[in-house]
Amino acid sequence: MSVPAVKRTILLSLGLLLLLAIVLSLALGPVSIPFTDAISALLRPITGWPVAADTQLIVEHIRLPRTLMGILIGATLALTGAAMQGLFRNPLADPALIGVSSGAALGAAMVIVLGGVWLAALPAALTPYTQAAGAFAGALLTTWLVYRLGSSTQGVSMASMLLAGVAIAALSAAVVGLLTYIADDAMLRALTFWNLGSLGAASYDRVGMLVLCCGLVWWRLPRQARALNALLLGESEARHLGVEVERVKRELVLLTALGVGAAVAAAGLIGFVGLVVPHLVRLMLGPDHRQLLPACMLLGAALLLLADVAARLLVAPAELPLGILTALLGAPFFIALLMRMHRRGGL
Repeated sequence: MSVPAVKRTILLSLGLLLLLAIVLSLALGPVSIPFTDAISALLRPITGWPVAADTQLIVEHIRLPRTLMGILIGATLALTGAAMQGLFRNPLADPALIGVSSGAALGAAMVIVLGGVWLAALPAALTPYTQAAGAFAGALLTTWLVYRLGSSTQGVSMASMLLAGVAIAALSAAVVGLLTYIADDAMLRALTFWNLGSLGAASYDRVGMLVLCCGLVWWRLPRQARALNALLLGESEARHLGVEVERVKRELVLLTALGVGAAVAAAGLIGFVGLVVPHLVRLMLGPDHRQLLPACMLLGAALLLLADVAARLLVAPAELPLGILTALLGAPFFIALLMRMHRRGGL
């Protein structure tokens, strides 16, 4: 089998994995639904198949928005993680590890705690968008700071970038702690949600916000695949190949901040998806971003849905926070990746 055929087969397999994850997400939970009933409830508006009222209610109003949120967030986090790794030319780059997610959480927390005073005149329907705007602003500022602190005339230093990310994450955590101290009970519950990460607050309003924000990221980032391939050779080589490096970097930073900000605003802190997924896909397909980026979207969406199913089932009828589960799975992977790079002298 030729190399292009192998890559098409891998992409098809990832698509089938995503379809399986969607069915599992709709069917499994504290109340399990037969797979055929879950599919029938999903397709009922089109097919008119008879479905029990309680099954239709669970699938249509509880699990479907949760599944859609998982797809949008998982694909976006994986896509932006791959873009960051391409921009920094290092497989350790990740929006969570370099503090972007912490900055986004801080922006959302400031809207939650201080927005009642600052944004009182806005209509209630705009509340999800103000949280997204705060998260986007925090993510954008953090990304800019990390890139500036990690850059020099010799290029981007991974060690400096990670240290800057640690410092910014610590500062963000301190400010969130201060906001927690002055928050009331309702604000405390919302802040706890951001810190732990979960799809439990899924709604069609949040899905709509994610579609607006993540749709732009999905549309623009894959169009930079050739530029990211050129950047793998270095910035000077990319300029010789006709890439407008500074414009591409600005666009990548803005799109990453938008995608991560929207994800954090909707579901809180969910780490390591942007690190693990691009690395796994790169092992399967190689470094070509033309295949890497769409494959990351498929695998990121599938893995986040599967992790959410596990979070619902492991401690049922309670629910394990999704951010805790992804950290428990992703942190050992990150440690193994660090050890591998250290043995190769790449860090």
